[in-house]
Parts: sequence; C-alpha cells; structure tokens
Amino acid sequence: MHHVVLEQWSRRASRVHALDPRAKLVVTLLLLIAIATSPALGGAQFAAYAGLLAAVVLAAGLPPGGVALRAGIVLPFAGALAVMNWLAGDVARSVAILLKSYLSVFAALVLVGTTPVARLFAGLERLGAPRSLVLVLQFLYRYLFVISEQAQHMRLAAQSRGALERAPRRTRLRAPASAVAVLFARSYRRAEAVYQAMLARGFAGHVEPVAPLRLAGKDLLAAGAASGAILAIRLGL
Repeated sequence: MHHVVLEQWSRRASRVHALDPRAKLVVTLLLLIAIATSPALGGAQFAAYAGLLAAVVLAAGLPPGGVALRAGIVLPFAGALAVMNWLAGDVARSVAILLKSYLSVFAALVLVGTTPVARLFAGLERLGAPRSLVLVLQFLYRYLFVISEQAQHMRLAAQSRGALERAPRRTRLRAPASAVAVLFARSYRRAEAVYQAMLARGFAGHVEPVAPLRLAGKDLLAAGAASGAILAIRLGL
C-alpha cells in the first residue's frame, strides 16, 4: 500500500529528511507553481525540473524507481485530458499536461517521502494553515491505516473460509459490494474506539510532533539554494 511505503520512506535518515518541514513545504510549493506556469513547449525546463527532483531523491536515499512508479498513478487521470487536447489538435498542450501532472505528483511524493506526517502537518500549521483543516487531514491520513488493516483482516478471513472459490459467479460479483459495506461499518466502529482512546489519553484537539520544529540556518540555506535553482530554471537563466 502506498501510504505504508511512504511512511517507511519518511522514517529514513538523510540531510533532506533532517530539514525543517516548513522549508521543504515552501520549496515544494514554489516548484509546483513553476511547473504549472511553465510554457507548453518548455521541454528543456521540464527536463531540468526532473533532474532537480532526481538529485533530491538520490540525496534523500529514496528508491528512484519506486518514486517514479508511484508518481505514475496520476497518468490515467491526466491522460484522459491529454487525449482530449490531442484530438483537438493541440499536441504540445497534451504532452505538457502529462509532464506537468507527473512532475507535480513526483514532487509531492518526494516531500511526503522525506517528511514524517506529524512533522509535515505541524509545518503546515506553523505556516498559517487553519488548525481545523490540518487536524482533518491528520485524521484522514491516519485512518487510512485503520481501513487498510480492517480490509486485510476481512480478506484473510474470506480466503481462509474458501467462500469465494465455492460460490457461483453471480455471488462472487456481488461480494465486493457487500464487503465494502461491512468494511465501512467495522472501520467506523474501530475509528470510534480509537477516538475514545485518544480522549482518555488527554487529546484536546491538537496533535503536537514528538520533536519540536526548529528552523535553523542550514534549513534557510538549503531552501534558498533550491528556490534559486527553481527560479533560474523557470526564468530560463
């Protein structure tokens, strides 16, 4: 599962991982804006963005193939829009849509893969994001683990009973719909139990990171260097 792999990546140790999340958030936002506003015919710029991201991946010790493969999840969605532009005769725009979408998701994966989620959300909050929005995002991410674990338990139980193998084809087609309903009910009960446990442990509507955030000089220096490189690519310097 993608979120489990990203969680494991974010726990690694490197200079990129050690940077303050606020610096990485600002640089990533600047990169996304630069990619989005680059001209459709800026092939050299897209290659430079890709090279910059590849350098960060190598410096962080992330698997390049794993990041590249997972970034491809956006291609089916961007591909539909690209095909429409292709059929309309705008080939350059269709290619640019694919490149911009892929590089944007790649950059987001690098950010999440080098920053633990708790520190990432803490950085968002320190940068001025609404606390309620950050809290909702935290719960949304964390409950992915609850739902995925419950789904694995249900799948293992069904396989151990051999129910799907013995069932007729018509029943097998209806099984996923029933499984989704059961998964929702069980996950809801599990989420309620988790929330009650959080309240019992003193949860007051705010999640603090284990290690406090400290914006040091090396963070500012790294952010400035990366921002300068992105602006130089965007302006064609």
